Amino acid sequence: MSLEDLVRDLADPAHRIAASKLTELSGLDVAQAKIVEAAWPEIGLRQRQQLLEELTGLLEDNVELNFDAAFQVALADRDPGVRKQAIRGLWENERRETFDGLLKMLAGDPAAAVRAEAALALGRFVLRGEMGTLKPVDVERLENALQLVIEDEAEEVEVRGRALESVGAWSERWVTAAIEQAFEGADRRLRISAAHAMGRSCDPAWLPRLFDELENDDAEMRFEAVGAIGLIADESAIAHLIPLLHDEDAEVQATAVAALGEIGGDAAKEALEDLVAAGNPVLRELALDALSEVEFAEDPLSFSVRGDDTDATNGTS
Repeated sequence: MSLEDLVRDLADPAHRIAASKLTELSGLDVAQAKIVEAAWPEIGLRQRQQLLEELTGLLEDNVELNFDAAFQVALADRDPGVRKQAIRGLWENERRETFDGLLKMLAGDPAAAVRAEAALALGRFVLRGEMGTLKPVDVERLENALQLVIEDEAEEVEVRGRALESVGAWSERWVTAAIEQAFEGADRRLRISAAHAMGRSCDPAWLPRLFDELENDDAEMRFEAVGAIGLIADESAIAHLIPLLHDEDAEVQATAVAALGEIGGDAAKEALEDLVAAGNPVLRELALDALSEVEFAEDPLSFSVRGDDTDATNGTS
């Protein structure tokens, strides 16, 4: 099937295209991308949404595929939901056009949900800036854009929160102050984002505050605090995390298991081994995965994929 035939079929709501045919949209050159761009307005909303969902699914199954050109076209879609999907589809793309496009969307997209998604996506460029792989002029542009959003009290809280999460990896004084201010404030959404940003900072200085949130009645705050503690990966946190293995919220439990795997060490291994032996099939599987993470971190060269029924504690089923 030619590319022209494919995009024509995409515009036909009665025509269901097999996922295998959609791989024709992988690795488009500039001329081919223009063909898709020209046909895009003729494709119905539901078809555009479904197309991006299927392309995203194909990427999860095959890392060799590259639908960036199609997602770039979708960034300019008239529907905010499609634009949001397009940003997510470009989650690994760090090209100049994506960076510039995300900054533009953060500053001026009419939909708050899209601005929030752009703010979150810019977090990977923050990491590049912190590692010194982003040009200084671009670091300055990025920092100014995110700081402006965070400090803009007229902006939607969701957008400000996502921007705060993204800057967490930056070791700048104003970032620490912004996290502090949000965490001490009354807005629940910003407090949760501040906890997330603490984790991205990987700074153990935040641990006492995160430990306090492990007893918060809000399950989402406990979830974020546990995740942040896992990212900081300090062994002093293990004793605080163990009670969360029995949290009433399943997502908090799962995050606590993963956090122990990220932290590692003998105490974490012992807690995970106890969980494997406890008999809960869901937690057992999560604990086995976490133990694999610990073992890989300790000795990457000897790491081997466990069998489906292998007990990581003693090598027997």
